[in-house]
Amino acid sequence: MRELVVDTETTGLDPLAGHRLVELACVELMNHIPTGRSFQTYLNPERDMPPEAFAIHGLSAEFLAGKPLFPAAAAGFLEFIADDPLVIHNAEFDLKFINAELGSAGQAALPYTRVVDTLALARRKFPGAPASLDALCKRYSIDNAHREKHGALLDAELLAQVYIELIGGRQAGLELAATVVASGSGSAGSAAAARRGARPARPHAPSAEELAAHAAFVAALADPIWRK
Repeated sequence: MRELVVDTETTGLDPLAGHRLVELACVELMNHIPTGRSFQTYLNPERDMPPEAFAIHGLSAEFLAGKPLFPAAAAGFLEFIADDPLVIHNAEFDLKFINAELGSAGQAALPYTRVVDTLALARRKFPGAPASLDALCKRYSIDNAHREKHGALLDAELLAQVYIELIGGRQAGLELAATVVASGSGSAGSAAAARRGARPARPHAPSAEELAAHAAFVAALADPIWRK
């Protein structure tokens, strides 16, 4: 099962107020294991960067001025996500921006029916508890010390780890399996066997006492199959 964990950065809170995407990223999961494949692009919003937004992600208008416009990046994004489910934290926010940009580019909107909202998952699982990405990283002991500012790719990578925990937690051997899938070097079982090495052969020959007991048992039987 293929899923894409998606995150965005924007110039503000509402595309209807003229705010735009400035970063779009997603990471690929296969059977709930990160494969190492990702998509990320910065975007030129064709407008100024409000100080409040700059304080969150640190992306300036000057830095973004030379980045592609959304229509130029849309094809690569849509090709990467294909028709697979999307995993988004607070999906209503991100999807309204993505769909506003898709609409302006003449592309069809992404339906909410293909989205798993991890914010909703967290609120159902931990009612009344903080459910921000930082709070969930802390709850699950996921290291986010390097997250000084928001970034779509970094946040998508963290969210992928949170999502795996929300749906049941890491399985034994997950790290090994993730390495195998990312490198394409073979199955997790064969890699684990290679690391373990061959088990020494165990003796299975019967002892003298066991042979004597078996002979006595056979002698007490009428027409035993062992004598045929």
